[in-house]
Amino acid sequence: MEATNSPSVPIVSSASDASESQFRSVLPLRQTMAGLICVINSFIFEWIFPEGSKPIAAASAMIGTLILASPIIWTAIKNLKAGLLTTNELVALAVLASFGSAHYQEAGVVAFFMLLGQIIETHTAEGARASIESLIKLTPAKARRITGKSEEEVETRLLAIGDLIRVRPGDNVPADGIIVSGQGSFNQATITGESLPVDKKPGDEAFAGTQNLTGAIEIRVTRAGEDTTLGKVRELILAAEKTKLPIMRIVDQYMGFFTPLILVIGALVWGFTHDLTRVITVFIVACPCAFILATPSAMVAALSAAARLGILIKNVSDIELAAKINAFVFDKTGTLTTGKLAVSRLTPAEGVTPAELLRIAASAEKYSNHPTAKALAQLASEAGVPLSEPDDFSETAGRGVSALVDGSKIVVGCSQWLKDHGVKEDLSKSVDLNETEGISLIFIAREDKFIGWIGLQDETRTEAREALAELKACGVRRIAMVSGDRQPVAERVAREIGCEEVMGECLPQNKVDFVRQTKARGYRVAVVGDGVNDAPALAAGDLGIAMGAAGSEVAIHSATIALMNNDLRRLPFLIRLSRQTRSVINQNFLFGILFVIGGLVLAAMKYINPVVAAVLNVVGSLFVVFNSARLVRQGEEFDPHQDMAKPAQNP
Repeated sequence: MEATNSPSVPIVSSASDASESQFRSVLPLRQTMAGLICVINSFIFEWIFPEGSKPIAAASAMIGTLILASPIIWTAIKNLKAGLLTTNELVALAVLASFGSAHYQEAGVVAFFMLLGQIIETHTAEGARASIESLIKLTPAKARRITGKSEEEVETRLLAIGDLIRVRPGDNVPADGIIVSGQGSFNQATITGESLPVDKKPGDEAFAGTQNLTGAIEIRVTRAGEDTTLGKVRELILAAEKTKLPIMRIVDQYMGFFTPLILVIGALVWGFTHDLTRVITVFIVACPCAFILATPSAMVAALSAAARLGILIKNVSDIELAAKINAFVFDKTGTLTTGKLAVSRLTPAEGVTPAELLRIAASAEKYSNHPTAKALAQLASEAGVPLSEPDDFSETAGRGVSALVDGSKIVVGCSQWLKDHGVKEDLSKSVDLNETEGISLIFIAREDKFIGWIGLQDETRTEAREALAELKACGVRRIAMVSGDRQPVAERVAREIGCEEVMGECLPQNKVDFVRQTKARGYRVAVVGDGVNDAPALAAGDLGIAMGAAGSEVAIHSATIALMNNDLRRLPFLIRLSRQTRSVINQNFLFGILFVIGGLVLAAMKYINPVVAAVLNVVGSLFVVFNSARLVRQGEEFDPHQDMAKPAQNP
């Protein structure tokens, strides 16, 4: 809810869209303090000078009340002019009644505490906007752009695609781009929710708003301004801020009847008691601050907890929907698997060690861009195996490579490729793996002699089995994997992760049909994919969740929820957070209802007076806010390392 510069302020929002437009910035602090000092001064003056001081004390209280009550009354008048009848008018009536009966001190105290309650409500409702402002601050105002051999400092908004920028240690990255030189560790918690720094090298992507902790790097800009990943995150938070839960819409429908009902109750109390103080107390205690804060405070806390872990929720109603999900449908490649080849077997021939086989194959493939070559290079780097420089390198697409390594002719590729290069051995004899299960085999020969084979496969994510087990523990009754890959490959992955239902060789339309059939059986279905080729299935589910959305505009826009990283454990956390949020909202609503009903009874029986009622309103609001704040700490188990590496100082 957007604040403006107008000094007027409503006391309690009716939760309706029309009433929300009446929100204004709270009374300026100096003016509020001036009014409070005048009211307190009246009490002090009466205490010090008990005799003959009432006119002066009353004048001081009256001035303070006028200062504090003016925004309350002004807002009520504006509401009435707009044809609105909200709970703001209850407070205005209570303050005017106290003021009109010459209870200036009482009116001043009531006005102050109701303003205090409004401050709490306004700050809670603007939580999402505060998070947007903090995101904006993550992008530096200036960037170091490299032109030729010189470096110039320019405003970030002037950066364009293709610009080369330099980011020093300790600086925040001003735009999305690809690292072209230098290496560094990046704090990406603001984008992906990862608690540990990520090491990056040339060729890796850097996101705007992330912090370069070590090493000077140069980045080629690929997205700038609102098109960056951070800009898309900001758009998502704005979209979430404008949406409402179904329960909030129900509240909107009935708030229009609330104020007339309280006015009738006030009239009945006056008719039976003829006690104006009781009526004033009824009006004050009936202001449902706690009731109105019940949902927004929980939503802000839940959205904050989710965003901290890189879970971006476009529509806050999806938080409520996630609690009802009882079926998950997963894509395979890039979702349950990494989508990248990894070495699974090294089988050297007799007289050749595994390390030597890896060194020879990776050296021969050193200049290839094939996924196989990258997998070999990755394993060699992790194992600390030094590579040799290949000579006479040549590559035939889909077949293999040949090169001279340490003076020997090396051939790496499929079995037919080796036969074409004069290898006579029967290569299949030494293979004990089934290629139909997604195992890619490459054979290696040195000087026309077979020296071994290497098996590679799309690696399953290490946390996949744990995540699926947690989903089942959360009460998810059906978990299925649908894939466009061959059925044996899909079944192998399903066995590794503990998924009982699997369907392979699916076209995009087959995936959509599977989701619709599952929904037709009464399930609430969440579809999880990488967001690139799964958009139809994501849209078909009750909930669409895109994995690894950082840097992917397609992924961010194709789903209702975007996971900025690839940690599948975020899924059971989302279910738990949704259920905890719903529980907190119900607790808040129950407290708010009991607070109003109990307050009305106590006010009618004159157990409380207007000042106590105003104080209780503030206490009730604080109770709801603190109860909701418990949600902010959810997910701390994903942050075992709280002390991030401290950024180096700029040179």
